Amino acid sequence: RRSGRAQRAPPRPRVRRAMGIAAVLVLLSAAAPAHAFRLSMMSSASPFGGFQDLISQVTGGGLPGQPKALESVAITGASGLIGTALAQRLRDDGVRVARISSSPGEGVSVWDPEAGVLDPSALEGVDAVVHLAGENVASGEGPLAAIGRWSDSKKDKILRSREQGTRLVVDTIAKLERKPSVLVCASGVGYYGYEDNDTVFDEAGPKGGGFLADVVEAWEAEADRAADLGVRVVKLRFAPVLSTRGGALAKLLPIFSLGGGGNLGSGSQAFSWVSIADAARAAAWAVSTPSLRGAVNVCSPEPVTNAEFTAELGKALSRPAVVPVPEPVAKVVFGEMGEEMLLGGQRAVPAALLRSGFEFEDPTLGPALTRIISSKM
Repeated sequence: RRSGRAQRAPPRPRVRRAMGIAAVLVLLSAAAPAHAFRLSMMSSASPFGGFQDLISQVTGGGLPGQPKALESVAITGASGLIGTALAQRLRDDGVRVARISSSPGEGVSVWDPEAGVLDPSALEGVDAVVHLAGENVASGEGPLAAIGRWSDSKKDKILRSREQGTRLVVDTIAKLERKPSVLVCASGVGYYGYEDNDTVFDEAGPKGGGFLADVVEAWEAEADRAADLGVRVVKLRFAPVLSTRGGALAKLLPIFSLGGGGNLGSGSQAFSWVSIADAARAAAWAVSTPSLRGAVNVCSPEPVTNAEFTAELGKALSRPAVVPVPEPVAKVVFGEMGEEMLLGGQRAVPAALLRSGFEFEDPTLGPALTRIISSKM
């Protein structure tokens, strides 16, 4: 209680139950594999810091075998939340950005993965390609899209968008006279499945079961084809990225601020996560670190449970988080998607990043949430 200020009346029980269901809806966006590639080296000028500064720190002014730091980067999915932020930051740091999107716009190269259309000139001469595009796994179709249930047609779109899009990027790279030095392809920790809450999964962990694990396997197989072209391939298996600027956390904040948050099911399911700062720093590190290749988990070294996440978010906001969503309700409302993404979980750890010398700014959830919310990161 804050002295000198009137207390708000708590929401009525029926309203609180509705808010609990709403909290589940917004968690869906956290699990989209293509959601998380942001550049965020902290600097005094911007919450997203200097890309060139990072490269200079890592390489001493230039990549091995290259006379200078990166000058140009092509980004697919450039009109999305992450692509937009990344493109702006790179431009601020003097990097030429080739924006590739399915949505027309000024300075955008329009592509159509389903039709196999991507102008090679969009990639010609760039130093790196960052591939972010893909159908949102956290939404459904039609009037109930927000619920996120997977219909057969939705699942087909999720898979095809990743297979076809990545295949088109690699096929286009093959046509280039000067190929990029690296292809960074977004992926997800969903590769390990959501059935095992006890095993700790590093990049050597086996593929799990479930739809998303199959999607990631097919997606990464297409990216790996670029290695045959002499291009270094990094597959960033992102955990849900925490940021007030987008994704699940941004949508959960209003609900939790009103005391409407709570556990999903038992709350015992494991939850891998990463702060926006560390997700961005890890992405930039992958682009500029030649020793990194293959699968790279991008997640905090300290995974938590759903109950721990709920409690820490409530604590960071000084609000209760006691409106649970029972497991049977989640199964009925969200179907296969709910069983896999909301009621399941896994403990992923960033072994490859740590071996390469990467240091996390936000390894622990509680302080990370406090910093993210207070700094509006």
